[in-house]
Amino acid sequence: MRIKGKNFDGEGGEEEEQKLVVGYALTLKKKKSFLQPEFERLACKKGILFVAIDVNLPLSDQGPFDIILHKDYRQTHPEVIVIDPPYAIQHLHNRQSMLQDVVDLNLSDFHGRVGVPKQMVIMKDPLSIPDEVAKAGLKLPLVAKPLVVDGSAKSHELFLACDWSSLSELEPPLVLQEFVNHDGILFKIYIVGDAIKVVRRFSLSNVNQCQLAKVPGIFPFPRVSSAAASADDADLDPRVAELPPRPLLERLSKELRHRLGLRLFNIDMIREHGTRDIFYVIDINYFPGYGKMPDYEVIFTDFLLTFKKKKYRAISCED
Repeated sequence: MRIKGKNFDGEGGEEEEQKLVVGYALTLKKKKSFLQPEFERLACKKGILFVAIDVNLPLSDQGPFDIILHKDYRQTHPEVIVIDPPYAIQHLHNRQSMLQDVVDLNLSDFHGRVGVPKQMVIMKDPLSIPDEVAKAGLKLPLVAKPLVVDGSAKSHELFLACDWSSLSELEPPLVLQEFVNHDGILFKIYIVGDAIKVVRRFSLSNVNQCQLAKVPGIFPFPRVSSAAASADDADLDPRVAELPPRPLLERLSKELRHRLGLRLFNIDMIREHGTRDIFYVIDINYFPGYGKMPDYEVIFTDFLLTFKKKKYRAISCED
């Protein structure tokens, strides 16, 4: 194992500290946003070294690594910490299954209520969508989302459907989710192990029935993931800007970490218009753009250091 240890030459030699080696396999876009220079410098000072994994070579010929994300390597090297197994990540690649764990939670009396907007899945036949939606009892407007989240730009294209006839223009497979008025503010809740960081993002404004009658059709839904959409410094109504209660977020993140089997994800949450304590989770994303999270360098470095401490304690027990 690559752990912090002491090497002595028997004649009062100096203590040598081994680095925590983190192997990673990221897309160029993700690498650019995540491995920013300031983060790498801070991690290096703390004894953490990032090493790219060559996906064209066997993992057994690379490393050794202390922390990586690769199922096969975990099976043959159980001493290596694999942050979030692929089978658990797959759960979040389907927008039908990703929110089921929220539905199964019971947080109704825990500093607020957390639910999921009413939704349904359409697998094929666009012409049947209006009838299927009517049978399911969903109300307009509806947010249309691709069923599969595969990291592509297309899988993040969302649309707002404002009238029945336009529903047949959508392309299955997709998820249709009732739009909940939320005063144009979305809360992005970043989870890094036990750490929680919440930021506000501008979202779509409230929609009323009169507006629906005037603007039939399907419209692209604005992206709220970019830092440019930040609403943290905006002059907002305090009732709208108020963050979800901390105890509620701690309970929610703890439950989802356990149920999902993941430690690196974010939750998109909204507060229903006109309420203070009714919230909806509308999306969950694995390994989001942490580079857009305030103080991510310190938070993520501290997260990785917890594994270094655990390994050091394990070796100390064996000695």
